Amino acid sequence: MINGQRKRKVKRIALGPTTLSKSDAERLRDDYVAAINHPNVGIGGACLFRDFVQTYNRDVLPTLASTSRQRSLSVLKNYLIPEFGGLMLREITLEPLQAHFTRLQHSKLSNASIDKVRDVLSAVLRTAVDYGRLLNNPAEKIRLKRRGPRRSKPFLKINQFDSLLHAIAEPYASMVYVAVFSALRVSELAGLRWRNIHTSSITVEERYCRGDWDQPKSEASRATIPVDQHVVHRIERLKSLEVKVRAGRGTRCYKVVKRDGPDDLVFQSVAKGAPMRDNNILARHIKPAGRKLKLDFVNWQVLRRSCATWLQQAGVDVKDAQGLLRHSRASTTQDVYQQLVPESQQRAVLKLTAYAEACRTVQ
Repeated sequence: MINGQRKRKVKRIALGPTTLSKSDAERLRDDYVAAINHPNVGIGGACLFRDFVQTYNRDVLPTLASTSRQRSLSVLKNYLIPEFGGLMLREITLEPLQAHFTRLQHSKLSNASIDKVRDVLSAVLRTAVDYGRLLNNPAEKIRLKRRGPRRSKPFLKINQFDSLLHAIAEPYASMVYVAVFSALRVSELAGLRWRNIHTSSITVEERYCRGDWDQPKSEASRATIPVDQHVVHRIERLKSLEVKVRAGRGTRCYKVVKRDGPDDLVFQSVAKGAPMRDNNILARHIKPAGRKLKLDFVNWQVLRRSCATWLQQAGVDVKDAQGLLRHSRASTTQDVYQQLVPESQQRAVLKLTAYAEACRTVQ
């Protein structure tokens, strides 16, 4: 592109060493041209990567959550467009991709960041395949070096959880309580409405994350899950709670639940009753309480993992645990509108409560 206009340029492509005979050179030339002119390679493959990224940004990025959208834009700007922007889509083969990611692994970039770069690249090229610009997605075959032994992921013990709960103010303490004993993701907690709370179960039908309302993470996540009575009681208790918040030299008193209609949120911001932001709760309440107790590792993921670990320690069957955690590999997810829960999963949550109570008794 020169002054906003496309200009055709001659490009010299090295096909082999200068010692090749004329017949060998012509054979390589014919093979190269034949691959370009293959009937299964659409003309769209001649689109530059940076130009197709504009299509991706227009069509795909708006469908992602705001956090994923911002991260993808950053990866495209800082890592992918500078490296591959000037290449045609059909020139982005496994060889240059593998070479680039091998270099990244020898840089100071973290493994998590490299994984994200690969994921964004794969998403763009997968869209190119869907649009008929490419025949396959070469990013799916990128090989990354094996990492060291996997470190054990932290979780809370029962006594640590109790101490953490007492160090957090309401309504955030109840939010943490429900998160652990229901294994709900924080976005699902933030999206809970009073119509989703039943006598012995909770229905997950939407999620909220930093300004975005969306469907649950997967089809398996959209479900009605069993919870014990103490979880429902803890949620219902919010309706009668009031909290005091410092305002200058004085204090203000707020009802924890401003409205409790079927469509109103269970967990409402203290001042205005708006949806809660998970990062604010983590930074202002959970993390500070964790640091006081020397539990610096605690976060929303650790709460969910703690539930999974307690289920295992309580002797709950793996299949039932998968059903409660709503992993994508769960065999069956009950119909959200029927609100039926298998008896085996009901027994599982009872075992979880009994295990927690037994641990407290021993201490």
